[in-house]
Amino acid sequence: MKVSVGHGADRRFFVGLARAFAGALIFAMPMLMTMEMWQIGFYTEDWKLLLLLVLAFPLLVGLSRYSGFKPTFGLADDIADALVAVFVGAAMSATVLLLFQVIGPQGGLREAIGKIALQTVPAAIGATLAREQLTGAKAQEGRREEREPGFAGELFLMGVGALFLGLNVAPTEEPILLSFMMGPWQEIALALLSILLMHGFVYAVEFPGQHRPVEGATIEGVLLRYTLTGYALVLLICLYLLWTFGRTEGMALDEIIGACIVLGFPAAVGAAAARLIL
Repeated sequence: MKVSVGHGADRRFFVGLARAFAGALIFAMPMLMTMEMWQIGFYTEDWKLLLLLVLAFPLLVGLSRYSGFKPTFGLADDIADALVAVFVGAAMSATVLLLFQVIGPQGGLREAIGKIALQTVPAAIGATLAREQLTGAKAQEGRREEREPGFAGELFLMGVGALFLGLNVAPTEEPILLSFMMGPWQEIALALLSILLMHGFVYAVEFPGQHRPVEGATIEGVLLRYTLTGYALVLLICLYLLWTFGRTEGMALDEIIGACIVLGFPAAVGAAAARLIL
């Protein structure tokens, strides 16, 4: 009887691990096939790559609390879940990049590590999200009831969604080019559209998982407390990504703000989607 239980636990672990690999591959595929991600992984300063990985780890721990690739029941489990996600993300990224000949004997060790490290973050996020997104199971299933996100948890999930979609776009030249093409009024209109989409996706268009404001809350209160605060968080994340990838160097303040607003458009959609999905 003990043997069968052990075999069952082992099988669940390996099934969860396989789902994590699948999630990492699906979520990171656009970035694995983006040339700018390869280049940035090569020339970005070591300390910036290290900082990105260091900041990503507590994010993965927190994300595991709401949607890990297997059920967890405490901080130690969440940390273990995050470590597995990082390992899976790095292993999957290294395998695919090696097959694509993006890394290999023709390049140095530093080049390979940089490219793998940059891809590991979105891949690890995908690995962490694999359980809920690939099985249809709710992350809260079998977990403690207090894991339902409060205000801080909602902002955290919005940040995860913004980071993930922002990582898809920030390495490319398009946000900078678009910000140069747009005038101040177009940037203001784009910022307002981003806010409208964030609020509408979560509260107005009746998607599955749509949030309902707490009883007695006004539209203005919800807009200020959640949507505008979330959009400010989105812009901060966009600024960090642009800085990490060297896109802010030599730019004036108004140009940086414009680039953040442009990048904030897909990042805001990601933030809203994360609140609906997670």
